[in-house]
Amino acid sequence: MPSINLKKVSLSNGEEIAYREREGGKDAILLVHGNMTSSVHWDVAIERLSPNYKVYAVDLRGFGESSYHHPISSIKDFADDLKLVVDAIGLRDFSLAGWSLGGAVGQQFCADYPGYCNRLFLLVSASSRGYAYYRTGEDGLPDINNRIETLAEIFEDGKRKNVQTAYDTLNYDFLRQMWDMVIYNNNKPEEEKYQKYLADMTSQRNLAECYHALNYFNLSDVHNGLVEGEGKIKNINVPVMIAWGENDMVVTRQMTDELIEDYGEKAVYKELDGCGHSPFIDDPEQLLNVMEQFFSNEIGKEVV
Repeated sequence: MPSINLKKVSLSNGEEIAYREREGGKDAILLVHGNMTSSVHWDVAIERLSPNYKVYAVDLRGFGESSYHHPISSIKDFADDLKLVVDAIGLRDFSLAGWSLGGAVGQQFCADYPGYCNRLFLLVSASSRGYAYYRTGEDGLPDINNRIETLAEIFEDGKRKNVQTAYDTLNYDFLRQMWDMVIYNNNKPEEEKYQKYLADMTSQRNLAECYHALNYFNLSDVHNGLVEGEGKIKNINVPVMIAWGENDMVVTRQMTDELIEDYGEKAVYKELDGCGHSPFIDDPEQLLNVMEQFFSNEIGKEVV
């Protein structure tokens, strides 16, 4: 087992960001986690990626071991933190992999800070046009005709309240039921690992703010139903891979098609067979093989 160390770095904006660092070769990979998670949930990739890579996995502000002194209001806040982190530790010329929410953060980082990242791997990622937040209907399901527009409304919405209550009361049974329904619908972690993941979920302190930031995120050239696009896709000029699980119940095929359309010839697309929203649990061998082929430049730039 390679040596993995948890470290922290103090940023000029007053936050303290935690990250895991795994020993490896000269080629660096930076992993950015999704919502309701932290670097803890990247453990399979951290442990099993080729020793040719030095691996970093960050805890975004308000997650895991990182601080949350100043509330975030946009995906850009996370990307700006990431810039401060890589500057502080002297990280340059690295591949970036973003899972779900982390995919939005990775896109924003690459758009705002060219010259740092050399490849962008979008794993079941939020669309370049954001991830819409719809009001919870009486049946407990999202009302797709009623998109929420304000942070205050998200705080009052039923879905946010239910998840936050589970966090506050350490209701692991509720969280397990939720994840078994929409995340681990194909395969499940071994019990010890699952318990670790559940405990880690409750460390999140910015649930509503993340929903709000994703709702407004839009780097595309089109209106996303809430806001006009910023047109920043043109600033991302590194190879991009869009990897989507064919059974994903969180990130839809439509969102993935938006990524494919917005990136065009800049990106390659790979569908992960038999995978949902957590490919490292559903089929880690398939996922890691695809990641390493992309990072090593063995996969070309044509959409497949």
